[in-house]
Amino acid sequence: MKNVLLLFGLLILACPNSLAQFKKDPILNLQTEDQKLLNWGYYLGFNQYDFQFEYQNDIGEDILVNKSTGFNVGLIGELRLNEFLDARFEPGLLYTARTLGFPGFTSEADALREVKSTYIRFPLLLKVSAKRFGNWKPYVTGGVYAATNLGSKEDSLDDNSSGEFRMKQNVYGYEIGFGIDIYTEYFKFSPSIRGVFALTDEIIPDNDPNSPWTGNIDAMRTRGFFINFTFE
Repeated sequence: MKNVLLLFGLLILACPNSLAQFKKDPILNLQTEDQKLLNWGYYLGFNQYDFQFEYQNDIGEDILVNKSTGFNVGLIGELRLNEFLDARFEPGLLYTARTLGFPGFTSEADALREVKSTYIRFPLLLKVSAKRFGNWKPYVTGGVYAATNLGSKEDSLDDNSSGEFRMKQNVYGYEIGFGIDIYTEYFKFSPSIRGVFALTDEIIPDNDPNSPWTGNIDAMRTRGFFINFTFE
C-alpha cells in the first residue's frame, strides 16, 4: 500500500498545471463546470480489503488475514443539489484477494484459504464540498452501498472440509472519504481516499457446527481502503 500512496502523490504532481493551482491568482479553468445539474465521469483506483472477525469465545489465536492490492473501475453520475452539495451514484467493479490463515493446523492445505472476490458495487453518496479556491476544491463524501460478490461460492455444497471457503453473495455497508477536485484545462481530476465498512455478516458457516474453521466465528465483515482517481 505504500507504493499505492506514492503513486497517488505522483499522479497529483503529474496532473497538468497541478502546481500552478496553488498560486495566488491562477487562470481559472472550467469556470462553469460545477453549475451543471447533471455531471458524468468515470474512476479508476486501487483497494486493499481486510476482514474483521468477531468470535464466540475469546480463546486461542486470531485468524490472520494476508491482504493484497486490488483494483476498482466504475462510472459516476452526479446530481447538483446546491453550491456545496452533490448526490452521486458510483456503480463499479472491484477485484480483491485475501488469504486467511487459520490457527491450530499443521497442514498448509488446511490452514490457508485464498479468498478471491469480484464485487459489483452500487454506492449512493453525498459529496460535501468547500468553496472553490482557484483551480482546486477539497471535499468529504459518505454514504451507503450495496454489493454483489460474484466469487462468494454461496451456493456451493462443499465447505472448508473440502477446501471451500464460502461467503454471502449480497453485502451492504457504508463508506466515507475525502478528496480534492483539481480543475485542469480540459477536465476535472479528483483523487480521493475512501474507507469502506460492511454491515453484513458475510460468512457462511461450515456444515459441521463444531468446524475448526468457522465454529468459533460469530461474525465476519469486510473493511477496505480505496484510492480512487476520478475524471469528469
